[in-house]
Amino acid sequence: MRIFICTLFLFVSVFLSAQDTRLANQYYNTGEYEKAAEIYKQLFEKSKTNSYYFNRYINCLLSLELYDESEDVIKKQLKKRPNDLHLHVTLGNMYDRMQQEDKAKAEFDKAITKLDGNRSVVTQLGNAFIGLAKYDYAILAYEKGTNLLTKGESFAYNLGDLYRRSGNKEKMIKYYLLSIAERPERMKTVQTIFQRNLDIEDLDILLNQLYANVQENPDVIEYTELLQWSFIQKKDYKRALRQAKALDKRLNETGVRIYNLGQVASNAGDYPTAIDAFEYLLEEKDQTSPFYFEAKREKLANKRRLITSNFDYTRDDLLDLENEYKEFIDNIGFNTQSAFLVIELARLKAEYLDNLPEAIQLLDSLISFEGVNKYILANAKLNLGDYYLMTGDIWEASLLYSQVDKDFREDFLGEKARFKNALLSYYNGDFEWSQTQFDILKASTSKLISNDAIDRSVFILDNMGTDSIVKPLEMYAETELLIFQNKYDEALNKLDSIKNGYVVHPLRDDILYLEANIFKQRKEYDKAIIAYNAVITLHPEEIRCDNSLFELAEMYEVILDQPDKAMELYEKLFIEFSNSTYAVEARKRFRKLRGDEIQ
Repeated sequence: MRIFICTLFLFVSVFLSAQDTRLANQYYNTGEYEKAAEIYKQLFEKSKTNSYYFNRYINCLLSLELYDESEDVIKKQLKKRPNDLHLHVTLGNMYDRMQQEDKAKAEFDKAITKLDGNRSVVTQLGNAFIGLAKYDYAILAYEKGTNLLTKGESFAYNLGDLYRRSGNKEKMIKYYLLSIAERPERMKTVQTIFQRNLDIEDLDILLNQLYANVQENPDVIEYTELLQWSFIQKKDYKRALRQAKALDKRLNETGVRIYNLGQVASNAGDYPTAIDAFEYLLEEKDQTSPFYFEAKREKLANKRRLITSNFDYTRDDLLDLENEYKEFIDNIGFNTQSAFLVIELARLKAEYLDNLPEAIQLLDSLISFEGVNKYILANAKLNLGDYYLMTGDIWEASLLYSQVDKDFREDFLGEKARFKNALLSYYNGDFEWSQTQFDILKASTSKLISNDAIDRSVFILDNMGTDSIVKPLEMYAETELLIFQNKYDEALNKLDSIKNGYVVHPLRDDILYLEANIFKQRKEYDKAIIAYNAVITLHPEEIRCDNSLFELAEMYEVILDQPDKAMELYEKLFIEFSNSTYAVEARKRFRKLRGDEIQ
């Protein structure tokens, strides 16, 4: 019976205490501090060790500006618990609110002075200062705590976080790196923090510290990984690859790190580093490696991109690359695995070596080969359709496009095939049907196809005119087909015919724009500049003006290496043609040339 009565009494006490706590919290949260203070005081007096009730009671007194009463309560508690450092912080906070800075500092300093090597006490004191946003004192607490600890993990992560809050990047990096050495599993967390808080200049500080840490702690693999990551952030893929190679060998990895970095470098246009990465995989890993075949394919693709992006490649460069493709395909055989390489080889032959018959023969063989992935097969058919169109076989091209359209009706490939078929009809002079198809493709899920469809539809609508003067548009469409077929001399002659036969016609800016593109393709850059500038100055209100601005700016930036002129044109484009589809890209390139950090 006594046990039952005691248990019942305890249960009732806990129940009533919980009710009082909820009521006090309700008053506290609604700003009724006087009512809350009375209940918290009663609760604290019943449970002298409950710091929650005490802290809430003091907060209520401070909110009511009852400083004398607050000081008296805190000091009485300090006499009872002189080793409770949190009480010095509470008293210091009260003086701080009273604007008695000297007294506040004295209490904060007492807390630091009394600190011993107890980890939990250090943590509690540090958190108390953090709760008041007294980061400098929290740093002092953790630094002293680190010095007092005789063994185990320091407070490096806490200090890194505090220096991050206070804006000291150098010390933030120092302590976060130290925290990784203590607990390597923090690597990803710290890397994310660096990603969010370090700008391009701060990365140099990180690199300097990493080099020193690698020398002092060569066994901490994470430091080398951060070196690689830092170089990637700086877009220095060559040095990043050097670290990646070291890690791959040291950890005896499969090559996934190298392959991924090669992809990053390739996407960034650093083709030499990408080639170096893929060559490493081919040399260091055998043919059983999961990355061997892809590394060979990527190496060839990046060599093609490197050659064709330089604008000064020779036919011998292309022939050497062609031989590499042939050797690799011969080595692995003409099969489903080599299908994508066959497509790339055919593209090299058709678009760069002017060897359409062999390109067509390759793709004809490929699409008749059983077991080829349906997406690779569709791409082969689209390319083959293009090559037939380049030879003038319009109907065979249309048949191939239609097959892909049918097989991938709800897919991007289907939309691409429909666009090509609509373009083919445009080349053939069937403007009404092609415009209808372009209007449908405006809703394409692909922004690129949608934008191109809009441009084509508007162009036909603006230039179709009446039945009696549709001839100039027919001639212009025929010219575009000639350009697609790389018949540049014939295309220029036809453009001259349009200019001479129709002196006043809305196609004048389009004609100049096509001429400029031909000159650019033929590397006759002086003529291209004249033609683009003619569009910009003579036809500022026409739709080809923004196209010409972008093409000319890109030519100055990429080919002629005249960044100042490129910046001037990009700026003109995104300011004066803010609604242009090129405006966003022009602003991005302008900022990049200016030296801004682009995320």
